[in-house]
Amino acid sequence: MNGRHGADAVAERKVPGGGDPAELVLDAGFVVPDANAFGNTFRDYDAESERKQTVEEFYRVNHVRQTHEFVARMRAEYGRLDKTEMGIWECIELLNEFIDDSDPDLDMPQIEHLLQTAEAIRKDYPDEDWLHLTGLIHDLGKVLLHPSFGELPQWAVVGDTFPVGCAYDECNVHFKYFKENPDYHNPKLNTKLGVYSEGCGLNKVLMSWGHDDYMYLVAKENKCTLPSAGLFIIRYHSFYPLHKHGAYTHLMDDEDKENLKWLHVFNKYDLYSKSNSRIDVEEVKPYYMSLIDKYFPAKLRW
Repeated sequence: MNGRHGADAVAERKVPGGGDPAELVLDAGFVVPDANAFGNTFRDYDAESERKQTVEEFYRVNHVRQTHEFVARMRAEYGRLDKTEMGIWECIELLNEFIDDSDPDLDMPQIEHLLQTAEAIRKDYPDEDWLHLTGLIHDLGKVLLHPSFGELPQWAVVGDTFPVGCAYDECNVHFKYFKENPDYHNPKLNTKLGVYSEGCGLNKVLMSWGHDDYMYLVAKENKCTLPSAGLFIIRYHSFYPLHKHGAYTHLMDDEDKENLKWLHVFNKYDLYSKSNSRIDVEEVKPYYMSLIDKYFPAKLRW
């Protein structure tokens, strides 16, 4: 990313008139809906919706079982990328079978959400084709739910992510359940820095295991040519404690801080495009196939 398509393009979208300089505004073309697909405000984990109990139980199990040891083991196993070989679009079609139990805003097949995100970004950032593609593929790691990938349980695939190996920040959704995680009581793992050092960079931090980190590994090891901001978005788009609440910034390095600007841009489209508007898949598919060919090999190891 260089010229106006890099940091300058982000700078042009700063909040005007003395707003928070870290906050980025959506271009006028994208209208944030008033309510999610259930008629509630977005990411309202306390709303009495039909999904509230499902979502809370998901986070209880997730917070108890995502330990430092578990994450290290899963990263080693799935980092081998020896499950199958397939192209990006094949993976998108596999995802149609799943609905995310951690998401209080969405009850439609994943391909709809991927295309809603990508198309909303494409409208407002027509020159950033890497960002369109990132919108399309950011959730592909959810294939971990598929039987051919070991059919991992949802608590090991989806949901907000957080560092393991250091203290859990209280801004994590349903924080109370971390108290049942063995790492919570381990003096080597429960301090502010834990096993890390100040400013070490998120690349050195183990995140709770799930689709974000897995898709990052797939993209990186298959030599995709997305810019570092694209890989950062894929890896940390569920890291709400950081990009919504500003937690864990003491672990970031300078590159992380630059890439976080693009994650703030992306996140609003990822979150607020979760509506019931439908996308004509066949109409937009040729455009996205051209981007896949530009940035990825025809077949990837998964």
